Amino acid sequence: QVKVEESGGSLAQAGGSLILSCRISGLAFDRFAVGWFRVAPGKQREAVSCIPWNSNLPYYSNSVRHRFSISRDNNINTLYLHMNDLESEDTATYICAAKQYCVGGGRLVGTGHEGQGTQVTVSS
Repeated sequence: QVKVEESGGSLAQAGGSLILSCRISGLAFDRFAVGWFRVAPGKQREAVSCIPWNSNLPYYSNSVRHRFSISRDNNINTLYLHMNDLESEDTATYICAAKQYCVGGGRLVGTGHEGQGTQVTVSS
């Protein structure tokens, strides 16, 4: 059974930083592209960032590029999102996912698995 467990969401000040973590068990983690998308109240799902199985060429959405950094540790089946210079527009539920491909704009493509999300709230 695949389990996706996100953590690290919190209340933060604008300009501050957070680190999100996601541990995925029950699948061959190093064979999947993994990444994050977010859902804000009243808005559509938005891709944030993704990283291929070998960590080469991660992709970011325009809204987070140069502020967020994604990484993965295949030894412990864990994905990270380092979030810097937070803005109020970053307030959302951040959901971790594992799928076949990571493509431009930070989108994951294909079938796979998603978590329930962790809440990030940025106060201005």
